[in-house]
Formats: sequence, C-alpha cells, structure tokens
Amino acid sequence: RVARGENPAEEIAKHHAEPTIANLGERFYTEHVVKRCKPRTQNEYRRALDIFIKPALGSFKIGDVTRADISKLHASRSDIPYQANRTLGVLSKMFNLAEEWGLRPDGSNPCRHVKKYPERRKERYLTSEELARLKAVLAECEADGSESPHVCAAFWLLLTTGRRLGEIQTLKWSYIVGGYMELPDSKVGAMRYPLAGPVRAMLARLERLPNNPYVIAGHVEGQHVTDLQKPWRRIRALAGIPDVRIHDLRHNAASLLANRGVSLQVIGKTLGHKQIQTTLRYAHLTDETAQKAVDDLADGILGEAPIGRLHQAAE
Repeated sequence: RVARGENPAEEIAKHHAEPTIANLGERFYTEHVVKRCKPRTQNEYRRALDIFIKPALGSFKIGDVTRADISKLHASRSDIPYQANRTLGVLSKMFNLAEEWGLRPDGSNPCRHVKKYPERRKERYLTSEELARLKAVLAECEADGSESPHVCAAFWLLLTTGRRLGEIQTLKWSYIVGGYMELPDSKVGAMRYPLAGPVRAMLARLERLPNNPYVIAGHVEGQHVTDLQKPWRRIRALAGIPDVRIHDLRHNAASLLANRGVSLQVIGKTLGHKQIQTTLRYAHLTDETAQKAVDDLADGILGEAPIGRLHQAAE
C-alpha cells in the first residue's frame, strides 16, 4: 500500500476520528428531538438511546453499521416487540439524518428491509353498562369530594371530547374561546375543536383558581395536575373496569361516534388523526351496530320477501 502511495497510518487515524453512533445519537437528540418533539416524545427517544441503542451500538463508527448489526439488535429485543419496533424507528430516523448530514452515503440506511415484529393491539372499549358505571362514579366522586373537581373535570373532558390526555392536562382557560377549544400546539398542530353544550356548562361551573391559567388546576399554584393516573386507578376500580386505561377513553369516543353513524372523515377530523388508518383502528363497531348494518343491507336488497321465496320465484 505504501508503494501505491497510500498512507495506512493516516487512514487508520482518519477512521478513529470518525464519529460513533453515540456521537450521532447525541447530535440527533440535540438538533432534532429537542427542537421538534414534545417533552414526552423527547423522554421516549432519550430512553431508547440510553437503554437500547448506545449499549449495543454506541462504539460503532457511523459508516460501519450494517443491516446485520441492526437486525441483531432488533432480534435481541424480540421478547418486547413494541420496544424493539420503536427502537428500530429511532435508529432509522437517526440514519436518515446521518445521510442528510453527510455522515453516510445516500440510500445506505441499514434499517431498510429490517421487518418489524407484529404487535398485538390492546384497544379496550367500554360497554354501555361500563360507561354508565363510570359516569355514576365520576358524579359520586365529585359530589362527595373524594376527588378534586378539577380531576373529575379532566375525565369528563376526556370522555366527552376524545382529546388526548396531554391536551386536556395542559388545557388553559385562554384556549376556551366562544364555545371552542383552540389548541395551539396539538399533536397535529394548531386545532380548533367545538365543545358540546353540556361540556361548556360544566366548564362554566368549574372554579378558576387565582394565579393559575390551567383548567385542570393542580395543588401547586400556577400548575396543572401532573398525575391523573393515580386518581384514574381509584375511579376505574370503583367503576369495576380495572383494565381500562386513560387512552382507552379516546378509543371509546371514536367507537361511539362510529356506532352513531358518523363518517370516518368526520371522526378523524374531530379527534385530530393525521391518517385515516388511525381512525379505522379506533372506530370499533359493536355487534349490535354491525347486525343493524347487515339487516339494513338485506332489507334494501330483499325487501320483505324471504330468500327462499325469491329463489323459488326465480326458478
């Protein structure tokens, strides 16, 4: 190699100076995640970097990582498919940016063609009986003071608007304008959401705490309630629905709208979905709604004549 005019020592030094995946992870976090993502998403990315990516690939040079390396990391987390897939997604974004920043050749993302694991979805929908029990418990908790009126209001809003937990938790009174909830920074950007009459009436009754801009006001002056999980565990236990998560209330809103004949486009716009596929996943139809649909279809085709009689007439 020396005879060919090459300098092995210089090449080795150059390779040692190349940034590592650990370096890429930090640049990705500071230049992309912090600037573009919400705090909760930032925490998820930080966790993926620190717990899964850096220990496995942190010392690798950015240009040395192959698809086999990514596949090995992905396979090592096969027992937690959801986390394995999220980690793969973080890595894919990192390598896309590495190409954009000139740290890898274009089209060289090693995450391409690494197949994600199937994930079992855990949507949980409330039956009419469960919903009735939940409403009764919320009313009772508010009446006897076992939960603060602001905590109860949070769950009423989650039930009746289908909004995301973070949107309700950080809702400010200044966002309530003329019968609308105007969210300046929802997951899909700025959004204007109409409020139903009973919801407006509930908000009108809810006490506004001095020096606190938040609707769901916490005990600390000027702050919102930071933990709704603990009161939710108490409330759902009383309602006899211990497996229902807070996010399931959003699923339930989409399901209820679908069962009332609201179009998927309107449901998606109402709930702030970016993609219709998300609405399809949420908009669960009850057996009763599905049965009514097929009955209506058959009635439209057959009228009142039984199929056997139609068949005989055709012969």
